[in-house]
Amino acid sequence: MIDVQNQPDTRKIKIRQAGVSRFRLPLLISDDGKIQPVTAEINFTVSLSEKFRGTHMSRLTEILTERVSKPLSIPEVENILNEALQKLDTDFAAIKIDFKFFVKRTSPVSGLVSYPDIDCEFSGELHKENRMNFSLTLKVPFTSLCPCSKEISDFGAHNQRSLCGVKLTFKDPDKLNKIKIDEIAGLIENCGSGQIYPLLKREDEKFVTEKAYNNPKFVEDILRDAVLAVRKIENLSAFEIECENFESIHNHNAFAAYGEKLFTDDAEN
Repeated sequence: MIDVQNQPDTRKIKIRQAGVSRFRLPLLISDDGKIQPVTAEINFTVSLSEKFRGTHMSRLTEILTERVSKPLSIPEVENILNEALQKLDTDFAAIKIDFKFFVKRTSPVSGLVSYPDIDCEFSGELHKENRMNFSLTLKVPFTSLCPCSKEISDFGAHNQRSLCGVKLTFKDPDKLNKIKIDEIAGLIENCGSGQIYPLLKREDEKFVTEKAYNNPKFVEDILRDAVLAVRKIENLSAFEIECENFESIHNHNAFAAYGEKLFTDDAEN
């Protein structure tokens, strides 16, 4: 049969990324040895030489589909990209894998177990003959309570759900197996006024309400605490953080953001 994709192209334009987007698959995510089934939405692309008309996109979906029954850990992302480089004879490949990740949380008084979800993204880029550049993005919800509202009110204080998004870029691909999604999510949760639990009894609700009241934070406070917490994560080369409070007494939200590149002695040398 005629291979139309491999037909020559005369426009002399190299395409940096061509492939599939919003490709959905059931995957098994491995986090610190624990396996969790997820429904993933994937963007998977490669660069296309100016010499050829199109990319063999079926080869990309084939690479992904072959991994449906195999646990996917973060280091495995580099193997996926390397396979794309080889099978599509290209010099660059990139992938983004978005999914809901469920973390185990225990209600503070009753001890009941529930599973709040967080948005998670694996993002990898690989140039031929180099190592993968990998980023992990998490969007973690929690409770915030306004310090100003507490200070000026005779009783009570307005509080709301908040969301903190962190994008973590890692330096050494050989240390990616040390990343623990659940652990990082917990680190970010603790930067708010209180955690969120899908399942609470009355005694739990009393506890979390009073905890937030005794731990008021502006969105700026949350952001700064998150920066200090993220700086402690090993093997980072850069990070970005965005915090948003979905205000309960305004029809707008409160927002703060920060980004930082981290340089070690090795990087400077």
